[in-house]
Amino acid sequence: MKCFLRKKIGDRVANGHPWIFGNELGDVDGTAQPGDIVEVYTYNGSFVGKGYINPASQIRIRLLTRQKDDVIDEAFFLRRIREAWEYRQSIGYVENCRLIFGEADQLPALIIDKFNDHFVIQTLALGMDRWKGAIVAALRQIFNTTRIYERNDVPVRTLEGLPQQKGFLCEPFDTNIILKENGLKFHVDIENGQKTGYFLDQQDNRRAIQHIVKDADVLEAFCYTGTFSMHAAHYGAKSVLGLDISENAVSTARRNAELNGFTDRCSFEAVNAFDVLKQWVKDGKRYDVVMLDPPAFTKSRENIQKAITGYKEINLRGMKLVKPGGFLVTASCTNLVPPEMFLEIIGMAAKDARRELRQVTWQTQASDHPILWNVPSTQYLKFLIVQVL
Repeated sequence: MKCFLRKKIGDRVANGHPWIFGNELGDVDGTAQPGDIVEVYTYNGSFVGKGYINPASQIRIRLLTRQKDDVIDEAFFLRRIREAWEYRQSIGYVENCRLIFGEADQLPALIIDKFNDHFVIQTLALGMDRWKGAIVAALRQIFNTTRIYERNDVPVRTLEGLPQQKGFLCEPFDTNIILKENGLKFHVDIENGQKTGYFLDQQDNRRAIQHIVKDADVLEAFCYTGTFSMHAAHYGAKSVLGLDISENAVSTARRNAELNGFTDRCSFEAVNAFDVLKQWVKDGKRYDVVMLDPPAFTKSRENIQKAITGYKEINLRGMKLVKPGGFLVTASCTNLVPPEMFLEIIGMAAKDARRELRQVTWQTQASDHPILWNVPSTQYLKFLIVQVL
């Protein structure tokens, strides 16, 4: 089937964005089933690309290639995944990495995380889900592995008319694994952990705290399984307290402390960080370093104001808990809060806290989550370290 773009749409698609929305499409020539590969042309017949279609989705077509000669078949997926692996190797991400980062690797709606010789995949759109067999075959061929697990238990699949599911895509294996990062070891629960089981996007940022935590009393809110806390102890913190609302996450964090020999310096509590931080400000508690890495506060534009309020409030409390001259480490993974807005929020929090900030580090996600300048959503993580004066 051939699909033609409307005459008056903007240059977004022409400039490289792989998404085509329903209201950007005009005439069609032929028929296609949901998930089929279709060809896309400009209104006057110039070839744009090939991608998969889903009339039930707001994103009607996601482009896989802009080369007319490309045939979308098993060999195509093998080539794309091999290229992505070669890229990761070339920038030094070998043991653990995001092997496929959707649009940034020209495989929209596909996520593959590599934990040594274990692989976790998410096929988040109908057209990509159709090629799951080809994706598994490619992983088996490139990596000679049978440890492949799907974590398709995500609500976004519902928008594509897909069921939420998880399970083995080859032979069963023990889904509780231990991975190594920056000289530390971490328990990872592939089956039940958040997202794909572990947040690889912060692996470079965790190294960035090395110098500020030495001999410090450190507080980490929203600690999940304690990865930043372990790094703080590893880099010489005097004491580390991690908070998370999930009993399960806190239990894993304690096991990680044991695994790395930090039980004497690291402790964890299962509490609501929002409430506790508010009370501790009133109690006059102070720390040398406060680290905040909350989950995404919103997935929809309608709730963006709520997210802004949430980030401002939590960072305000965090700053008030930092001793003068200490450090605040803060992050946001909310896609809908762009970098400039995040910095603005931190600035507002500092004004309300009557504290002056000195920027130390301003980073994004690890480089195995590549950013395409013409696809803004590929840059989602904001990571900031400031000295709080």
